[in-house]
Amino acid sequence: MNLYELTAHALTDKLHSGQISAETLYHSLNQRIKDNDGPVHAYVLFQEEFPGIQDSAPKKFRGLPVAVKDNICVKGMETTCCSRILKGFKPPYDATVIGKLRSQGMVVQGHTNMDEFAFGSSTENSCYGPTHNPWDLTRVPGGSSGGSAAAVAAHEAIWAIGSDTGGSIRQPAAFCGVVGLKPTYGRVSRYGLIAFASSLDQIGPITKDVQDAACLLGILAGHDPMDSTSGDLPVPDYASALGKDIKGLKIGVPKEYFIDGLAPEVRAAVEEAINLLKGMGATIVDISLPHTEYCVATYYIIATAEASSNLARYDGVRYGLRRTPPQPRKSAIVDMFEETRDQGFGEETKRRIMLGTFSLSSGYYDAFYLRGQKVRTLIKNDFDRAFEEVDAIVMPTSPTTAFKIGEKTNDPLAMYLSDIYTIFANLSGVPAISLPCGFSKEGLPIGLQVCAKAFDEEMMLRIAYQYEQKAGWYKETLKPRTKL
Repeated sequence: MNLYELTAHALTDKLHSGQISAETLYHSLNQRIKDNDGPVHAYVLFQEEFPGIQDSAPKKFRGLPVAVKDNICVKGMETTCCSRILKGFKPPYDATVIGKLRSQGMVVQGHTNMDEFAFGSSTENSCYGPTHNPWDLTRVPGGSSGGSAAAVAAHEAIWAIGSDTGGSIRQPAAFCGVVGLKPTYGRVSRYGLIAFASSLDQIGPITKDVQDAACLLGILAGHDPMDSTSGDLPVPDYASALGKDIKGLKIGVPKEYFIDGLAPEVRAAVEEAINLLKGMGATIVDISLPHTEYCVATYYIIATAEASSNLARYDGVRYGLRRTPPQPRKSAIVDMFEETRDQGFGEETKRRIMLGTFSLSSGYYDAFYLRGQKVRTLIKNDFDRAFEEVDAIVMPTSPTTAFKIGEKTNDPLAMYLSDIYTIFANLSGVPAISLPCGFSKEGLPIGLQVCAKAFDEEMMLRIAYQYEQKAGWYKETLKPRTKL
């Protein structure tokens, strides 16, 4: 088996024993990227030369490369959010999560493709062009962390980090047959993450299996004084929780997530997974999350409003793109603002800025943004009540498998509904993980989603790992993608 096909925990043993060197592993991955990334387009930038290891002291994960979504700042490495408006921007500092990786002796492989400013569910909105799903190159990898998920699925990355604002780690993980984990809001520092919606964004791991997800989360998590929303709580040893069985645990199944619009193959795979969990000794409890029907509308009011506010800083003055019109129109400064933003932002980004600006405008703030925040509280309360009764909740990650490239680009509402099963975790702040639970008749991966109460990633990982090992789907997803 090639080195790039192995999990991080398997490679750790080889690195510690001296069977391989960090440089050998790095160059094996780089060669894989050169040979295979043309049709996939998971990366927008990767470092061909081994960058060296910051900490010479022995570390558990020393020498392991990691792929990083293009909205996470890496000092001196062009970081653009896959937008023309940030072309040429090289951060003068590392994001906190990058510092944590470096402190473990890990190295950044490169930046992965994404929907511009994380606005999308398909990784078709990148200024660098779309990413393709390694399971079927005619299909999307999901979004907005599609590049990270595709890189892991195509064995072009050992593991990766992405960001999740409404499902942007979990949905691409489901589409690409890998594991994607959105931590509790505040569990991982957002310092150095280029903001989409500040009350929803969270950084998390995308990996080949649950054990790697637990290991990478343990590195990323922890309080950070540079992020005022960072939770000041101890970080458990997530990996140690994986071996505990699930006998006697109560797992909730919300009726609102098994309705019309859920593809029959997805429903069947998820129901089979639920039956397997029951057979492993868990108690399955039917629950209700009554405000689910308002999730999409609430999310797209709050998220676009916060995006509009966050993207106001891109004006052509301080960094990134600057454009002026060929003929003066108003004043020099206004002309420059307008031309820069018109030329710098893509269509989906402009759409979301306009929606958000409308929600925040005079006379509409109370009717939209304020009301959206009130409904968000009701949604969170649903989950708080549910977790008084159950230890975890399971549901599909996405209503369908990966759709065709171009299928939904002209129908924004259909694209937005791709996130219908993932938005809840961002609105309520709870952790959630997606892992493979089967395949469609076309051979496309299907994702099972497990969530737990806030800051109880241990419970979520415990259930996910036990299911993964019993079901065995990971053995199929770890195989090399022969179609590439």
